[in-house]
Amino acid sequence: MPVAPSDRRLYPWAAQASLTPLTVTGARGSWFFDAEGNRHLDLGGQLAYMNVGHGHPKVVEAIQRQAGELAVIGPNFANRPAARLAEMLAEVTPGDLNRTFFTNGGAEAIEYCIRIARQATGRQKIVTRYQSYHGSTLGAVSATGENRRFYSEPGAVGFVKTLDPYRYRCQFCGDRDRCTLACANAVEQTVYGEGPENVAAVIVEPVTGLSGLQPPPEGYLRCLRELCDRHGILLVFDEVITGFCRTGAWFAGQLYDVTPDLMAVAKGLTSGYVPLGASIVSDRVAAYFDHHYLGAGLTYAAHPLACAAGCATLEVYIEEDLAARAAETGRRLQERLSELAARHICVGEARGVGLLGCLELVKDRTTREPLSPQRTEGPLSPEMAEVRKAVLARRAWPLFRWNLIILAPPLNISDEELDEGLAAVEAGLEAGDRALA
Repeated sequence: MPVAPSDRRLYPWAAQASLTPLTVTGARGSWFFDAEGNRHLDLGGQLAYMNVGHGHPKVVEAIQRQAGELAVIGPNFANRPAARLAEMLAEVTPGDLNRTFFTNGGAEAIEYCIRIARQATGRQKIVTRYQSYHGSTLGAVSATGENRRFYSEPGAVGFVKTLDPYRYRCQFCGDRDRCTLACANAVEQTVYGEGPENVAAVIVEPVTGLSGLQPPPEGYLRCLRELCDRHGILLVFDEVITGFCRTGAWFAGQLYDVTPDLMAVAKGLTSGYVPLGASIVSDRVAAYFDHHYLGAGLTYAAHPLACAAGCATLEVYIEEDLAARAAETGRRLQERLSELAARHICVGEARGVGLLGCLELVKDRTTREPLSPQRTEGPLSPEMAEVRKAVLARRAWPLFRWNLIILAPPLNISDEELDEGLAAVEAGLEAGDRALA
């Protein structure tokens, strides 16, 4: 793969000597193009953020126009794109999530949800889950449960982990025909163990993101909402991946009829065109800061160029009805993934919601031994490496993590493009089957 000459970058989450990154020179719709003129299908939406597709003319034009009018202004001034975007967010978010603190990305959105929760409650402890990733800034990576936090430990203080709902590998009721919600009770027991009066917030991804893509069992999020309400704890949803129509609803929490007190968003807020995140706060929590100092700030908060991109992106969601489209195309994706799972012995489970899909690959369906080790950033197993190689040979790029293939394509991907991408994934599964034969 051609690499940019004299590349002096340090690339994230990688040993540098082993890298041969593809040089990308352009992109349009569901495709990106390399320096040799080859096109590649963006099945992973880069890092699950390319919701409106590459090069959408409405978003591009909005950025260009704003750059000519007001490219940047300090966060202590009001600017029209930020005011308009905050108003647009209040219109599409559930419940009374009507106040917005703008950040530069998802990790910072989590950081400021943590800070706001601690200031508003006067409590310090934050409960999160082991199978989670919330970002790589200090607070966000300390909230993270999976192995990417290991590189930043000991990390920040005040973070407590609990076990997740993971039906395929359930540690509570996996031997039973149906979920008993013991996973929700585990959160409650963790809260009681730490003292409810000490817990400021419980932070969860309503659908676990790139750490496994597990939808919650029915009733799980309601149990968390009731637990938090009983003890004056704030419920925070990390919707950085699941937000903005990705799951077939504006926000994943709406699928389960549960509204948090705070919500972290990013990725789909601008579809990555300009970095932007937001900590969205309920009226009740925001009211605390009417007469208490908000000890939070960022140099580029409410950046007008980024907010203009956000306004245009939200307009695309509305005008093209991408929530409905993601729901419809998502049903087809989930059906096709289930069919692939039935056909290939290397697939242990297909799961997902909307246009978020996951295949968990195993060496043996009975023992469920992962095809490649989980919770490690070491190299893929030889079998999983063959799967990846076969998919990329078809110039399709889903996300590969551990023993997982994760799909998060643009929400406006065509049926024909999705078929082409799934054919590439099946080529990878065939390679996995051969490796196990």
